[in-house]
This record gives sequence, structure tokens and C-alpha cells, in this order.
Amino acid sequence: MLSGTAEYALRSVVHLARQPPGETVRADDLAQAVDVPRNYLGKVLHELVRGGILRSSRGKRGGFQLAVAPDALSLLEIVSLFDRLDGQRRCLLGRPECSDVAPCPMHHRWKATSEQIARFFKETTIGDVIR
Repeated sequence: MLSGTAEYALRSVVHLARQPPGETVRADDLAQAVDVPRNYLGKVLHELVRGGILRSSRGKRGGFQLAVAPDALSLLEIVSLFDRLDGQRRCLLGRPECSDVAPCPMHHRWKATSEQIARFFKETTIGDVIR
């Protein structure tokens, strides 16, 4: 369902959300905690900072922390930096034209499921996850 990159991003953000407010976590410690290769995680963290999800600081006490309150941060905001879950569905059979007007054999069943998935990511916050 989600790319590995989006999954790593979610795992990282959840871990950071569980830290005391204002506390930073070094990238090496975060990589170990969420079981992601350090070099790969660095790219994910950079994208999360660019997307306004995380803040980073340098130096001896530097690291990463959430830039958004957990209750104000939807899963969709995180995942959409890496995957497309905005309601625009791709045809599961790979057809270039698949719509309510010209559906593939799976269109109607997949439409309902994909809308439910998109709603889950939009309505679920990091705060919901860590409670």
C-alpha cells in the first residue's frame, strides 16, 4: 500500500512524537530506533524538514523534532510527501482510462476502498497514533 519511504517517514515521525516536548533525537539514534538504514533515513528526514513536518538543529545537542503538534498532524500530510494518496486513483489494471464513465472490472469496488483509505490517512493524526 505505502512505499517503504513513506513507511519509514511515518515510523520516524511517530517515534519523534513520543519524545518529551522540545527534545531532539539524533539521526543515528532515530535510524536505530526505527530500524532504517542511516543513509536512507537521512534523505527521508531531509524531505520531512522541507515539508515542514520536522525541525532540525545542528551541534552537540542537535537532531530532529516535530515542527507540528501531534494532534494537528495528519498521516496524509506525512505520507503525501512520498506517496500519492490524494483521492486520485490509478487503475489497478493499469488502464490509462478508468473512471465511473469508462470503468475497468475492478473500478467500483476499488473506488470505495481507496476513498476509505484516503479518508483514514486524512482524518487520523499522529496524536491518535501515539495515544
